[in-house]
Amino acid sequence: MSWGTELWDQFDNLEKHTQWGIDILEKYIKFVKERTEIELSYAKQLRNLAKKYQPKKNSKEEEEYRYTACKAFLSTLNEMNDYAGQHEVISENMTSNITVELARYVQELKQERKSYFHDGRKAQQHIEICWKQLESSKRRFERDCKEADRAQQYFEKMDADINVTKADVEKARQQAQVRHQMAEDSKADYSSILQKFNHEQHEYYHTHIPNIFQKIQEMEERRIVRIGESMKTYAEVDRQVIPIIGKCLDEIVKAAESIDQKNDSQLVIEAYKSGFEPPGDIEFEDYTQPMKRTVSDNSLSNSREGKSELKFGGKSKGKLWPFIKKNKLSLKLGATPEDFSNLPPEQRRKKLQQKVDELNKEIQKEMDQRDAITKMKDVYLKNPQMGDPASLDHKLAEVSQNIEKLRLEAQKFEAWLAEVEGRLPARSEQGRRQSGMFDAQNPATVNSCAQDRESSPDGSYTEEQSQEGEVKVLATDFDDEFDEEEPLPAIGTCKALYTFEGQNEGTVSVVEGETLYVIEEDKGDGWTRIRRNEDEEGYVPTSYVEVYLDKNAKGAKTYI
Repeated sequence: MSWGTELWDQFDNLEKHTQWGIDILEKYIKFVKERTEIELSYAKQLRNLAKKYQPKKNSKEEEEYRYTACKAFLSTLNEMNDYAGQHEVISENMTSNITVELARYVQELKQERKSYFHDGRKAQQHIEICWKQLESSKRRFERDCKEADRAQQYFEKMDADINVTKADVEKARQQAQVRHQMAEDSKADYSSILQKFNHEQHEYYHTHIPNIFQKIQEMEERRIVRIGESMKTYAEVDRQVIPIIGKCLDEIVKAAESIDQKNDSQLVIEAYKSGFEPPGDIEFEDYTQPMKRTVSDNSLSNSREGKSELKFGGKSKGKLWPFIKKNKLSLKLGATPEDFSNLPPEQRRKKLQQKVDELNKEIQKEMDQRDAITKMKDVYLKNPQMGDPASLDHKLAEVSQNIEKLRLEAQKFEAWLAEVEGRLPARSEQGRRQSGMFDAQNPATVNSCAQDRESSPDGSYTEEQSQEGEVKVLATDFDDEFDEEEPLPAIGTCKALYTFEGQNEGTVSVVEGETLYVIEEDKGDGWTRIRRNEDEEGYVPTSYVEVYLDKNAKGAKTYI
């Protein structure tokens, strides 16, 4: 099977076919190039997607990534970056191994094809010239034969005519001989050119054209093999990254399997645990006896004597209760106490512990710096040419001063931490809630504890028992500070279901059927803050009223 023998007369068609082959190759190059652009675009989109969902530094989102589910999601984002990188590798390898190589090969192929068809055209032109020479000699031989034949006929005519002179007959005879000689010469020339043409034609169709077409065939077959190899490379480039992509996916699965729901639940406890203990049973209050009654454990009340003593020093505005997490005045001013006293005990302990750890790290850092300066000073003392030891005294004194400041700061926070840890009840102990669980059997303790569990002026939580005189001062100071707070807006109304006699600071007496304004919802402690008029507000038991919240009010919740 050879194009030289089978397609000897299809020069033009072969020229078109080989050009089509180059066009196919260039089309495939364009296809691969567009694939590489898609891979790059896909990789870029994947990277942007992973970046979009990365937690922002120094934001609340960073704290969320303590949870194992969030850590797994972060691992997924990181793996997606690596996944995107593999698509970039695909693009790079396809560009270097296919598009660049094939583009170079196409240029070589075009030059080779051009050379072969140039030789073919040259051979065609040569055989065409030989053919024209043959045709020319043939026509000349034909013309000379006709001229010789006419000259012979003229001679014979003159020779037969008796009226023609002998000289004219001789002249006609000589002319006939000349024409015959010219015909013979033309015949010999025609014969020679014909032999030469036949030889050239044989060489053209059996040697030159077969050789050229054979080279063109080999060139075309190499092109076909090359495009096949490129297709294999196309697949191999993809296959090479499959193991790495598989590892990325395996890491995502591994991250998903590392999610620990129990650990996340424990982190929620650590994040939001207040340190308070749940309330105990409510004592029965016997109103049938005229004698002085004991107060319930969660009423947050004092005896009437305690009430009168507290009123001695200040106004009868609503108190900030222990179960309220933050001093609203502090929130308005944007102030955070240095000792984190605005936080519940457990959260305060965590913050203080964190602060102590940070200070200890800073102390260690300063001590390492001091040790380094001390060693350098020793070197200067032993080798004065290296430096002046006195030049380090100022720096050494500054570092020592910083260490001392940090130690004092750490001691301050450690003292607060020890205080908080001393107040926190043991886990196994069935303690009472700080917000008002008192011993009904000991009226003297009731007065002390009820006052003790009210918030201090700076919003801190206190549970130590104190003397009544100290409680009076704290309550008065608190009222003085809180007195300047702007009145809270009403978020709804409520209707009193039962009569309630407020017998302690912060509570309000209500009559069954009375309608009042709600300014603060029940926070889970059983009390709702209400207002009767502009100067009279306080707390009533939530179970004593029916609340109608305004859905449009700020801070209101919708209940179904």
